[in-house]
Amino acid sequence: QVQLVESGGGLAQAGGSLRLSCAASGRTFSMYNMGWFRQAPGKEREFVAAISWFGGNTYYVDSVKGRFTISRDNAKSTVNLQMNSLKPEDTAVYYCAADRHPGAVLTTRTGNYDYWGQGTQVTVSS
Repeated sequence: QVQLVESGGGLAQAGGSLRLSCAASGRTFSMYNMGWFRQAPGKEREFVAAISWFGGNTYYVDSVKGRFTISRDNAKSTVNLQMNSLKPEDTAVYYCAADRHPGAVLTTRTGNYDYWGQGTQVTVSS
């Protein structure tokens, strides 16, 4: 079992930056691909970014490419999402998630992730 706790959300102005962190419990964090998702009011949860278990592969939704960077520190069992050049449309609750299948291919599908955090609110004002 893995528990995930997000932090770092808050209010930012358009063009500003925020850094989200996700702290994981459990000994097997380093074996999991990790992802960030977000859900805006009235919308479905959508994929934002993912990083492979060893950190060598990353993948982003087109709308955040060049603005967001996902990273991880397996020694600290954390995964981060650096968000720059924020836009009002980035406003959402952001969730980190873990895919517990060792060696899995990075995926954008919510159903492939087994563990989820409680979410952290990000609000970007125009």
